[in-house]
Amino acid sequence: MPLEIVTIPCLSDNYAFLAHDADTGDTALVDVPEATPILAELDRRGWRLSHVLLTHHHWDHVQGLKEVLARHPARVIGNAAEADRLPPLDVAVSPGDTVTVGGESAEVIDVGGHTLGHIAYYFPQSRVVFTGDSLMALGCGRVFEGTPQQMWDSLSRLAALPDDTLICSGHEYTLANGKFALTIEPDNPDLLARIRDTEAARAEGRPTVPSLLSLEKATNPFLRAALPQVQRNLGMEGAPPAEVFAEIRARKDDF
Repeated sequence: MPLEIVTIPCLSDNYAFLAHDADTGDTALVDVPEATPILAELDRRGWRLSHVLLTHHHWDHVQGLKEVLARHPARVIGNAAEADRLPPLDVAVSPGDTVTVGGESAEVIDVGGHTLGHIAYYFPQSRVVFTGDSLMALGCGRVFEGTPQQMWDSLSRLAALPDDTLICSGHEYTLANGKFALTIEPDNPDLLARIRDTEAARAEGRPTVPSLLSLEKATNPFLRAALPQVQRNLGMEGAPPAEVFAEIRARKDDF
């Protein structure tokens, strides 16, 4: 049975996620922006945490951990390469390792760039990947610590997953990302339709996260840097995709 995924709005625009295995009762929490809404959701569902999966060290993904653990003493898992900047870990993992929640194992994927040690957790049976601030809905994280080439390589690893993979990313930035994406591909019909859907969802207070990888590949400019039409729109026909990605990221940083 696939994991049950619950999206929890936190802070002003963050998301945490619960991944629950109904057969075993195991429940993993992915990132901990703040404790109160997470604890409330666990109480509402009668679930107990077994694991906490951290994607990276930024404060808005870890600051609620101590308070959550006081109520739910779960095993905390994060990247060994960021262990000195993360809260204390029970299990330190590296890309290529696996993490088991209930009856399903997740692959730890290197998605460095936003931070050098950023990781994602991919559950192939459930067709879901928790990407934190690497691949986002209609966007990607700023390249704070890595290089554009590193970030492009990270996004390419995620883009190689099956198209029906659910992308659970860490922020509600979709509307703003869509406005920028239109400056890159103003005539992309899939993008125009997605922006309409996003506007309707937000008007009703609904999250636009998670999103399907197939939709990201059709609309997210940061995944489309190798496509001739995108390169042509940027005046960069034939340029290496990582260079095109770097130009798109630079434009977004100034948008």
